Amino acid sequence: MGGFGKFSAEVLKDGALSTKTEELISVALAVGLTCEYCILFHVLKAVEAGANRAEILEAAGVSMMMAGGPAAIYAAVVLLEVLDELGVK
Repeated sequence: MGGFGKFSAEVLKDGALSTKTEELISVALAVGLTCEYCILFHVLKAVEAGANRAEILEAAGVSMMMAGGPAAIYAAVVLLEVLDELGVK
């Protein structure tokens, strides 16, 4: 994972898109791909980059609109649990 970690760090640094925006995209993709560990990781990183609960939930809403039912379940259950566990307001 060392190479992938370096790749991820390069992709997620500020550029044409801010790190916050990139992490919100990552949250949306994690929800759409139904990856619980990805949701936890990218919600934490999004919050560290300055995202709040409303922004994270809006990104998840875009994912639900694009991905349909499975994404809706992950947003309704897993994403809300992660936000609550991390105390994101």
